[in-house]
Amino acid sequence: MTVDVKDLGRSPGMMRTLTEHVPAPSDLGVALIGVREGSPVDLDLRLESVHEGILVSGTAHVEVNGECGRCLDPIEYGLDVDVQELFSFEGVVPSEGEDDEEQRRVEHDSIDLEPVLRDAVVTMLPFQPVCREDCPGLCPECGIRLADEPGHHHEVLDPRWSALADLVRPDRQNDE
Repeated sequence: MTVDVKDLGRSPGMMRTLTEHVPAPSDLGVALIGVREGSPVDLDLRLESVHEGILVSGTAHVEVNGECGRCLDPIEYGLDVDVQELFSFEGVVPSEGEDDEEQRRVEHDSIDLEPVLRDAVVTMLPFQPVCREDCPGLCPECGIRLADEPGHHHEVLDPRWSALADLVRPDRQNDE
């Protein structure tokens, strides 16, 4: 997802807007939730030439799809993320405390927005997505949805107490 910025050049103060619908790149998400590859990404960005490079700021709107981490029901919602990144011109020395590898660069009069978009979207996705905050999930014994059967439970005896279970059986005769 490269954008030509030749028209902005190295003239601080030059600016233009970028409003586009682009297909989502692959791997834009995490294990349970993300943006489907090829789905529309609505970009509303401002590209501004500054002394150090090209400042990109604005928003991106994506449709998030996935499944609940508790009950595995599908989840779908729209997500607006803020985008802000400085793409440095070639030859610009990184600021103190900044690693040269962390800086994005203007290369051959263009910038690559895909890594910036990936960073913005993936960091906004929930680590454990849920369909609703009070989702009870699935029964760990049989896998039934607990939302469908709220009173569902299993009688589970701790195997460490199994020897004592023989002492309280109703069919056992009391020797006393």
